Amino acid sequence: MSLSSRLLRLWLGLCLRSTRWQVSGSPRAVETLLTPGQGSVVAFWHRSLALSPALWFWARPQEPRLALRFLVSRNPDGVLIAKIVRPWGIIGIHGSSSKKGKDKGGAAALRTALKEIQSGSIVGITPDGPRGPAEQVQPGAVVLSRLAGCAVVPLGMACTSLRLPSWDGLTFPLPFGRGTLIMGEPLFQPDGPTLQAALHDVSHRAESSVRSQSSHPADRLWRMAGTLLAPALTVMLRVRLHRGRELPGRLRERMGLGSVRRPRGALLWLHAASVGETLCAMPLADALLASRPDMRILFTTATVTGSEIVARHPLYGQRIIHRFIPHDVPRWLRRFLNLWQPEGAIFVESELWPGIIAACAQRDIPVMLVNGRLSDRSSRRWNRLRGPAQHMMQRLSWVAARGPEDAARFRDLGASPVYEDGDLKQDAPPLPYDAAEYGRLKALIGDRPVFVAASTHPGEEELVLQAAENARKCQPDLLTILVPRHPARGSELAARFNLPRRSTGQDPTPQTQVWLADTLGELGLFFRLANRCFLGNSLAGKGGGHNPFEPLRLGVPTATGPKMENWREAMATVSDTIHVTNDVECLTRWLESPLPPVRTTGLQRSVVNVLRDRILNTVER
Repeated sequence: MSLSSRLLRLWLGLCLRSTRWQVSGSPRAVETLLTPGQGSVVAFWHRSLALSPALWFWARPQEPRLALRFLVSRNPDGVLIAKIVRPWGIIGIHGSSSKKGKDKGGAAALRTALKEIQSGSIVGITPDGPRGPAEQVQPGAVVLSRLAGCAVVPLGMACTSLRLPSWDGLTFPLPFGRGTLIMGEPLFQPDGPTLQAALHDVSHRAESSVRSQSSHPADRLWRMAGTLLAPALTVMLRVRLHRGRELPGRLRERMGLGSVRRPRGALLWLHAASVGETLCAMPLADALLASRPDMRILFTTATVTGSEIVARHPLYGQRIIHRFIPHDVPRWLRRFLNLWQPEGAIFVESELWPGIIAACAQRDIPVMLVNGRLSDRSSRRWNRLRGPAQHMMQRLSWVAARGPEDAARFRDLGASPVYEDGDLKQDAPPLPYDAAEYGRLKALIGDRPVFVAASTHPGEEELVLQAAENARKCQPDLLTILVPRHPARGSELAARFNLPRRSTGQDPTPQTQVWLADTLGELGLFFRLANRCFLGNSLAGKGGGHNPFEPLRLGVPTATGPKMENWREAMATVSDTIHVTNDVECLTRWLESPLPPVRTTGLQRSVVNVLRDRILNTVER
């Protein structure tokens, strides 16, 4: 071997072996390549030729009996490449397609390759090489697969590298970088277009993965901030525990710790922040579990109230495991991901944590955002940090936005692809309720008209109660059920307005004008008792609104305030049914008016099935 080839081999070996490779792909492809004596073809674009020994460095330690051959041209470049890789046990078969009547040894090379496959070797081939056109499949790989009657495994490779000024932009690796090697589904005697499409797919995925793993100055700043804030976050957790906002015995989960171990088999990570996101994610979890009986779901929430919703699922503790999401501290995230090793991560609505997304990208864990939502305020905040935001969005495998407005905002920040599947909350079943308790309360209330003020926020209770008091002049027996968004505010509201509280066991009597329902997870019960309802977080303060589908799906005439910014597209869907009140006087008039009809058709959409299939395709390819 000449000095130049020795030096190139040393440099290439250093670069490829010091690169931190993420190897993933089809389980059938892995089985095909690691089964000794089962001949097959591995196809990759010519520009990845210098990276191809990484496949051998990964496969040979797992199965030393494997034999690898590769087709390479007879020109000086091809001879040099063969000399470089031969000491690694990769043997070249020289020859390429004939051009302009000149024999370049292609037929002889094809016969030799066929014999090698029949003897059980793996034969690597660049379907667009050695002279192109780049990324256009030539007949060789297709013919070889058909003659041998074997599978072709498309291979996508990318790493930290330079692109040389060759006809195809040959990729030359750099040392101590990151790399991704993705094996596509084996193709049995494919045609040219099928193989070309598969190679485009795995190559694009590999390159996207490397881009997502690449460091950004904002990543380092975020990791530093998380590390420095870790002591303060530990103190904050203790304060939250004292205030009843964390669970005793489960505080360590916020630091990525825990006694429960990962179950064997497929595991998907599904994260929802709190009650609303958890409720809308439940049908998706059910669909995923029904499609994959071998799969389990790690369901994380950020709040205790969210965890209580998960705990009610019949498969909780069996195929659904609940954990509190760790805070965005590098060391805590490493513990969490080392423990659970999910095949994919699904975040709901607007749960975008740069450190978590970066940590998943570095491990080649696909991150998917479902029911994607970007409010006006969130969009403005991310646009102020446009560079880091774009880098984060590019790491997402895909975004399924609620509608065109959210989709446009995600695309503007660099997310791709972005789908417009509709609002997942339109797929949610009617809110659950206790039928026996409904019967008991209905008997207590009798025929009195019932007005439910649901999910109210500070500053709204005064306005809603004033409207209800005004309406009692026309309807003296009107019962108002006040349901604050945060039940912990119950004692404060009861003291301020002198109200009986459900949480302390007080029931409404015939004399009760306002009953405070400060309990968790019973909106389905109160909506079924209601003749009409008002949705809070829409009349005072910053607003944003709450889910209008929940009461309308139960046929309850519903009003909101004007501040429904987070539900603009949903409000457009139900605009002919829902009533918008701008102030106390407007709400009073609505309460005094005859009961309006409610349209319930069109409130259900099959968003879940689309998302389920896309998620499974993402994690299985």
